[in-house]
Amino acid sequence: MSYQPLERRKVYEQIAEQLLGQIAGRRLKPGDVLPPERELTESFGVGRSSIREALRMLESQGVITAANGGAFVVSEPVGPLNSSLRLLFSLDERAGMTDLFELRRILECEAAGLAAERRSQCHLEEMDVSVTDMAAALADPHGSERFIDADLRFHLAVSEATANRLVLHTMQAVRELIRRALLTIVLIPNSPESAVIEHRAIRAAIAAGDPARAREEMRAHLARVQSDVERGATDG
Repeated sequence: MSYQPLERRKVYEQIAEQLLGQIAGRRLKPGDVLPPERELTESFGVGRSSIREALRMLESQGVITAANGGAFVVSEPVGPLNSSLRLLFSLDERAGMTDLFELRRILECEAAGLAAERRSQCHLEEMDVSVTDMAAALADPHGSERFIDADLRFHLAVSEATANRLVLHTMQAVRELIRRALLTIVLIPNSPESAVIEHRAIRAAIAAGDPARAREEMRAHLARVQSDVERGATDG
């Protein structure tokens, strides 16, 4: 057997690993500001270039985000997943809308079923507010962004009602990908109106505590949306 020579680990990678350990160990929590660059330089006993490279590495992974004054804050848990999915979707030329909607069916149909079993009144109220905002946005000639925001909030409310944190984090991570898809369908006649009706049907099934019906209503909604997205892409 032959082995490749071991490479000496880069200093900035070790710094990034230790900072990540602080975050994973909850000694640095989401929203916390990282120590300033000068303090990190003194603590690790390294040059500023190594600190900056470590911070850039963590920022590119979505673990930290830049704040005012050159500081960095710890991202919410969904940050790294969100960043990775966006990058994957942009780099993988074989990943398209069909893949996105297949993922949505896998994730959201089961989420609707779980929501029917586990939802609380506050989840139903959030769904109601979202649908009301969707309907109100239809009357606004410039309400496309408002409509999409409300649409996404509805689906996040369903995910949150599952009481499964990973389902919610995954849904939050694909939110921007879904937003891009929805931009095409708000211009298709009757598509937004159909979405309002379908969201109400999903909400009713969840409120009734009917998992099978909730899954089916979500499946029918996603199938119709995918069809409109594909039609919009063809027309466009």
